[in-house]
Amino acid sequence: MPAKGQDMATVASPRISLFLARLLGPIFVAIAIGVLVNGAVFHAIAEEGLRSHALIYLTGLFAITAFGWLAAIGGAQRIIWPQGTEAAIHWFLANPTSLVVAGIIWLVIGAVLCFYGYFRESASGATR
Repeated sequence: MPAKGQDMATVASPRISLFLARLLGPIFVAIAIGVLVNGAVFHAIAEEGLRSHALIYLTGLFAITAFGWLAAIGGAQRIIWPQGTEAAIHWFLANPTSLVVAGIIWLVIGAVLCFYGYFRESASGATR
């Protein structure tokens, strides 16, 4: 039982954050490596997705259910204004360095999540 004045969500929150870091960190690192190693394939995937309004809409729905409020904003944007997503993807595809930058961003986020999810806790002496 949590202490008086604390609710269960506050007590469980560090465990949830740790779980999410451990879950998403390796996925982000894998995505980053894929983008950096197979840039042409990811470029082709983006171009193919750009031709499908249904796919843009569905990714908006999946984002809403999978990642919570932050992703819900991006998902809602895709549902309400899919042509804005199209314009952003066109811009992204027109700039050749954007894929490398995106890959590096994914790699940094994934590495930070892995560090805090797997290594930071054990380094500080906390129990699992």
